[in-house]
Amino acid sequence: MTEAIVTSQPPGTDISVPGASGARQFWRRLRTQPAALVAAAAVALLVLIALTAPLLTAVEGQDPTTYHPTLVDSARGGVPLGPLGGVSGDHWLGVEPQTGRDLFARLVHGARVSLGVAFAATLVQVLIGVVVGVAAALGNRWVDQLLSRVTDIIIAMPLMIMSLALLAIVPSGFPRPVLVALIIGLVAWGSTAKIVRAHALTLKELDHVAAARLSGWGPWRVARRELLPALAAPVITYAALLVPMNITVEAALSFLGVGVKPPTPSWGQMLTAADVWYQAAPQYLLLPAGSLFLTVLALTVLGDGVRTALDPRAASRLRVGTGRKREARA
Repeated sequence: MTEAIVTSQPPGTDISVPGASGARQFWRRLRTQPAALVAAAAVALLVLIALTAPLLTAVEGQDPTTYHPTLVDSARGGVPLGPLGGVSGDHWLGVEPQTGRDLFARLVHGARVSLGVAFAATLVQVLIGVVVGVAAALGNRWVDQLLSRVTDIIIAMPLMIMSLALLAIVPSGFPRPVLVALIIGLVAWGSTAKIVRAHALTLKELDHVAAARLSGWGPWRVARRELLPALAAPVITYAALLVPMNITVEAALSFLGVGVKPPTPSWGQMLTAADVWYQAAPQYLLLPAGSLFLTVLALTVLGDGVRTALDPRAASRLRVGTGRKREARA
């Protein structure tokens, strides 16, 4: 069978099979996008910080759960003592109001939770969506109708309400970050399945795929040898855009008090506790909010760069105006 699949599809999509030369072309196209490279560096730095959070807090000599009541002014309701919220050589970003817990330690450990939940939820969404989408495309009419109706039901479910309901009834002993990732993934895979099914139906009509099916190949072999390699580009592109969405959902659930529970830190949980301290200790609100904003922005820009590198025919949304000027000068 052919090693590269090229079909007609709507602008902004690409279902070509990535190979060794394709990887080099992808990297070459990505290098022409400075914004995407900066975003990739920022994401890599955030992931490195999350992975090395215990080492970083050990260097500082603090941890995210130890209380320091002597570092807050109990007479003023627990406002941190000292300038800039208690910034010092022992506490690099200051301390948390009321408790005196180290803000740097909670921020980097919160990155671990927020990024870990987002990536794990995206993995669950992609796995379920790819399986359901490919099965619907390769199945008979009844299988397609059944899986499509189930997908429609999943898409119609309000994500936040379903997540709130499921998180409220699960026993508290279950690891909360794992639970949040599973619920987001299990409730929000419908869109991925729709996209995969649409691409798989297009690929299914190609001559070499039809020939593979007529030659006696089973559905699993057809999917593994012909469909999945061609689906890699659109699935990777969509997954890159799902990660920042899932970070926002995790932060919203923690902000509502049903996500990650104390003492495990997360950025959404820090924002929940900071809503009454934005005047007395503004850094307590600005640090997690700024980290969340920069992470979502970097991942979104990187996702756009990946989309454009995988499909050079789609003009990047970041260069709409400049691209037209270049074409006019050319």
